[in-house]
Amino acid sequence: MGFGREGFERAANLDNESAGDVGETLRRLVGYLLPHRYALSMSMVSMVLSAVALAVSPFIVAYTIDNYILTGDVNGLIRMLLVLLGAFAMQYLGFRGQFYYVGIMGQEVMARIRSEIFVKVQKLSLSYFDKHDAGDLMSRLVNDVDVLNQFLSQGFVQFIGGIVRMIFVAVAMFLVDWRLALATLIVVPMMILVSTYLSRLARKAFRESRESLGDVSTELEEGISGVKVAQAFNRSEENVRHFQELNRRNRDANVGAVGVSSAFMPAMEVLNALATTIVAGYGGYQAISGAISVGVVVGFLEYVRRFFFPVQQIAQLWVLVQSSLAGAERIFHLLDEEVSLTDAPGAQPMPEIQGRIVFDNVEFEYDKGEPILRGISLTAEPGQTVAVVGPTGAGKTTVINLLSRFYDVTAGRVLIDGIDVRDVTQDSLRRQIGVVLQDNFLFSGTVADNIRYGRLDATDEEVEIAARTVGAHGFISGLAQGYQTELGERGGNLSQGQRQLISFARAILANPRVLVLDEATASVDTRTELVIQEALKKLLAGRTSFVIAHRLSTIRDADQVLVMEQGKIVERGTHDELVARGGAYAQLHARQFRDVSTIALNGSGVNGKVREKVEE
Repeated sequence: MGFGREGFERAANLDNESAGDVGETLRRLVGYLLPHRYALSMSMVSMVLSAVALAVSPFIVAYTIDNYILTGDVNGLIRMLLVLLGAFAMQYLGFRGQFYYVGIMGQEVMARIRSEIFVKVQKLSLSYFDKHDAGDLMSRLVNDVDVLNQFLSQGFVQFIGGIVRMIFVAVAMFLVDWRLALATLIVVPMMILVSTYLSRLARKAFRESRESLGDVSTELEEGISGVKVAQAFNRSEENVRHFQELNRRNRDANVGAVGVSSAFMPAMEVLNALATTIVAGYGGYQAISGAISVGVVVGFLEYVRRFFFPVQQIAQLWVLVQSSLAGAERIFHLLDEEVSLTDAPGAQPMPEIQGRIVFDNVEFEYDKGEPILRGISLTAEPGQTVAVVGPTGAGKTTVINLLSRFYDVTAGRVLIDGIDVRDVTQDSLRRQIGVVLQDNFLFSGTVADNIRYGRLDATDEEVEIAARTVGAHGFISGLAQGYQTELGERGGNLSQGQRQLISFARAILANPRVLVLDEATASVDTRTELVIQEALKKLLAGRTSFVIAHRLSTIRDADQVLVMEQGKIVERGTHDELVARGGAYAQLHARQFRDVSTIALNGSGVNGKVREKVEE
């Protein structure tokens, strides 16, 4: 498939945004290299060593031809061959040293960059993840880091080493014969112009290539995670078509990028051939006229080859270099991402929480101009359990997100023991708040490791006590290795109820002063829910707790129930008070009672015991 002018224009238009400043990207990469001064110095010494050997060898050949081969001096020829072998040995040691030290330095730099990326991801506010796809983020963490790793480990030494060799060879040419050197380097301005033009196109093309790869990664991540849902809703074919479209865009972006890069090496070959022709013609004429020797002409032809060989190497590396710079830009964009939620200047650690929580006329917006909470005011005394109910989208989860300070309020205040949560460090605040979600995340590792996640210094005995408290010890003991059983990805080898019980054990072991339960029993069966409710009585005792629940049976004993609609608290009181009032909560309760009764009767016929159980 021909690329031609249309291909260049398409590559130039691949990215509507201006390509990042390659100088700034390179400056930052060099900043990562500078702390490794010993390895950097040794690699530069090795590069100079190999470059000197490379520059001296053609002179030795020219000198040998003029002084020993043409004169028939065999002994002198043997001596010069030994000198030439010494130059080749020095060249070998230089090449080996530069690859060795740059390889070590590259891995040290990559370890630091990976660490910085992971730390950054851990510190980013939840609002960042609300607006960025997980697949694109994973593409930056894996694909962009990998291509940068290839450049720093392999391409960097060849790229910089090639430039150093070109400089030394050019200096050697001028020392041997400045007229032939000028004739050779007459093509350099053309080389610079071609390189600059193609580099600009390539940076744009490869940036688009890396971004489109992020889209493909996002689709892959969603396709794998949601394959069960896709099959259930018969969306597999549609998902395949959508993926193929994204894949096609990524292919086209890569074709454009490779098309630009593929033009670089042939252009350098043409310039190499042009320089060789100039030297052969002009040098031959000078030799015929007796101005220079035959050895100098032969040596200069070798100099031309050695000058343009690094250029050809760089041409071969051009795809990797441009792709690496594009990947580095995306990595630095992530590292430069501002953390929107930070500790206030002079923030102090949160004292030990007693548990009085106040929302003082709180308002909140995820997106400017779209209010989620409107004038929320409430007070929870130490040890009280506050239940929050309401339809989906009412703002229930947002309330607890503000309590844990995952987001900052737009207006108003959230106070714990009279202290604004924005005035204390996030770490000290969250250490004293336990959160149990509907879909808890279990990490790779053993069951014991996951229970111990919130308190790493807990003993095996304490882990087991926590599990017994929530009724999880029975099923854990039945696993192949008990508490040392390795869990699959996200705890996939456990049932939903079992995963939830482990999350409860984790919360109990952490022993928080404030406990947040966000639909924590919504995904478990009735029997497991009864077990959890017994555990909750122990878990909630003495703690200020916020419980979000759709199953009203789990919040009958709450000290106060808040009913939310459209970001406002429309009712508040105890369960009995709200039922007696006959408002929104009473209607919600009646609806659930009716639904549960219908399910029970349909499942068991007219069974008096079932009805009695439901009515309880």
